[in-house]
Amino acid sequence: MTCHRLSPSSGSVPGTLSCMDTTHSDTADRSLRHWSEAGRRTMDAFYELATQDYRELVAAHDWAGALRDQQHDGRVRLLDVACGSGKFPSALLAAGLADDLDGLSVEVDLLDPSAFSIAEARAVLTAPFVPADELEIGLEELDAGRAPYDLAWATHALYAVPPARLADGLARMHAALRPGGLGVVAHATSASHYLAVYEAYRASHAPEATPYITAEQVADGLRAAGAEVTVRDVRYRTGTDDPAVAEGFLQRCLFDDAISLEDMAAPGPNGQELAAYLAGCRDGEVWTFTHHVHLITWRAD
Repeated sequence: MTCHRLSPSSGSVPGTLSCMDTTHSDTADRSLRHWSEAGRRTMDAFYELATQDYRELVAAHDWAGALRDQQHDGRVRLLDVACGSGKFPSALLAAGLADDLDGLSVEVDLLDPSAFSIAEARAVLTAPFVPADELEIGLEELDAGRAPYDLAWATHALYAVPPARLADGLARMHAALRPGGLGVVAHATSASHYLAVYEAYRASHAPEATPYITAEQVADGLRAAGAEVTVRDVRYRTGTDDPAVAEGFLQRCLFDDAISLEDMAAPGPNGQELAAYLAGCRDGEVWTFTHHVHLITWRAD
């Protein structure tokens, strides 16, 4: 997952969209601060479980077929929105994408306001992916002159975007596609773990925090931009019996590495919503988190 301005964590899950100026929310600011070398502890713990997010996306769609359909003269021009640490391309490579594309070249522009994230993503790209431009910006700053792309995706990338900037960012993503180009957003629904745990955290520990963006909001925003979207459900569970992994994973979900697992499981200063939610995720020493993701696709006019 990356959470930066309107760009994380494709790769990344809550953690791919944050901003740095004072008009942006505390949620967005915290997410961007965690996409740095200082945030590697919780990032690594997070991906002990969240790597499954990308495996599920790989299995949910014919990505090789989609890339072949978008190619021109043996290449595809791809915009990776909120490229994060490159977990989605990594999952595609692990599943044998290169063998399925028979020499097709996928030229990737990495877009993310975090230089750390761009470097992390670039380091994992191997054939058929070819790193191209590095765009250290938010999606709402994407110059229309860079278009058109054959494919643009944002995988678990838009959670912490300030709501007031969502429509502009999605409109630019849609406009960046060539006619017939493919757009993809993978994002958790309001009922999924990433949204549910953050709402419980807000209620009991941070009532002034800006909520995460939901998959439903993303689909509505794309429709408002003129996209005719198709939505596919992807449901799965992740879990661990390692308390250190559970703590780091949850801290990253909340972008709060100051709150311990013990404190999360206890009533907060404003209520016990987070404790109650996490009690439902635990059976003895085993933690289980339920995910409901919408894989949203569309074609540009």
